[in-house]
Amino acid sequence: MPFYSYKAFTPEGKETRGIVEGPSEDQAVRILKEKQFVVISLTHTGESPFSGVVTKLQRIGFSDIVNFTRQLSTMITAGLSLPQALTILREQTTNQEFAKILSDIEHQIVGGGTLADALSKYPSHFSSIYISLIRAGESSGLMDKVLTRLAETMESQREFRAKVQGAMIYPSIIIVGMIVVAGVMMVVVIPKLTELYKDFGISLPLTTRILIAVSNFIIHFWWLIILGAGGAVAGIQKWKKTSSGERIIDTYMLKIPVLGNLQKKVILVEFTRTLSMLLSAGIHILDALKILKNSLGNVLYRDAIDDIGKKVEKGFTLGDTFQAHKEFPAIVAQMMKVGEETGKMDDTLLKLSVYFQSETENLVKGLTTAIEPIIMVFLGVGVGFIVISVITPIYNLTAQFK
Repeated sequence: MPFYSYKAFTPEGKETRGIVEGPSEDQAVRILKEKQFVVISLTHTGESPFSGVVTKLQRIGFSDIVNFTRQLSTMITAGLSLPQALTILREQTTNQEFAKILSDIEHQIVGGGTLADALSKYPSHFSSIYISLIRAGESSGLMDKVLTRLAETMESQREFRAKVQGAMIYPSIIIVGMIVVAGVMMVVVIPKLTELYKDFGISLPLTTRILIAVSNFIIHFWWLIILGAGGAVAGIQKWKKTSSGERIIDTYMLKIPVLGNLQKKVILVEFTRTLSMLLSAGIHILDALKILKNSLGNVLYRDAIDDIGKKVEKGFTLGDTFQAHKEFPAIVAQMMKVGEETGKMDDTLLKLSVYFQSETENLVKGLTTAIEPIIMVFLGVGVGFIVISVITPIYNLTAQFK
C-alpha cells in the first residue's frame, strides 16, 4: 500500500510531519482528517517494501465477490448512492488488491460511466452473467432488486459448493495418507529389508521381488516419475484446449460411474438457478441462453444450449427443444412447458434448481458413504500385499534355521 509524507497542523495548532499509509491520496487525507489534522501538504513517498509481496499473495476469491454483492445490495436498498457505497466498501475491505479494483470502479462511476461497464474491465472476477444482470438492473431502474436477487443466488451457490467440496475432504485425506505411507514404505522400509535378504541369500517369492523392483524404481527414477506426471498433466491440459480434446474429455467425464452423474447434477443446478435469475431480471430468453452458454463448463451442454437458442429463435417452444436433447432429463422439458403455460418461467426454474440441488446433496452423501468401504478394501488389499511380501521371506528364513 502506498505511503504519503504529510505536513499538517494538529488539533492543538502545532505543526507536525509524518507518514501515513493509504490505498489512495484521498484516503490518506481522509485518515488524517479523522485525527482532526489540518493537512498542509501530502507527498507520495512510495510503497512499503512488503506491500508488493502481500498484494501478490492476496487473491480475490468467489467469497469476496459474494460479500461485495451482498453489502452493495444492502447499501443501495438503504438509499445510499452508488459512489458512496463503493467508497465505504473500499475503505472496509482488507484485501488491497480488491480495494484497487473498487477504487477504479468508483472513479469510473464518478466520471459518468456505468457500473456494468466498470465491472466489465475485470472479467476474471466478474462473470458475463454478473455484468449482464447489473446492466439489466441499471437499464430497468431496479438495481436494488437485481442486486438482492444476485446476492441471494451467489450465497446459495457458495453454500452448495461448500457442501460438495466438504463431502470430498475425508476421502481426499485418506487417499493422501495412503500415498504418503506407501511412499515411506517404498523409500525407507523396503530397502532395509532388501539388504537383510541379500545378507542371508534366501530365495524371494514373486510378490517380494515385485515390491523390491517398485521400490528400486522409485528410489532411482523418482525424477522420471515427477517429470512423467507433470508432462502428462500439462499434455492433457493443452489437449483439452483443442476442440476435439475438450469434446472427448467432457464426454468421458460424464460417463464416469457416479462422478459423471454428480457432474451432470451440478451443471443442472447452476444452469436452472442462473437462467431463473437472468429471466427475473428482465433479460430476454434468447439473450439469457447466449449469456448462460459461455458459463457452462461442459462443451456438450454448451452445444445443446446453442442449438436450443437457434430453435427457439425460429419459433419452437422451450419444452420441445429441451426434450430433444438427452443432456437434460425429462423433468427439465416438463417444467419448461409448465413455465411457458403459466408465464412464470423464472419461478419454475428456481423450484427446479432446488430440486436438482436436493438430488445432488443426496448423491454426494451416498457417494461419501460408498467411498469409505471402497477405500478400506483398497487399503486392505495394499496392506495385505505388502505384509505378505515382507513376512513370507522372513518366515522362509526362520524355517531354514529350524
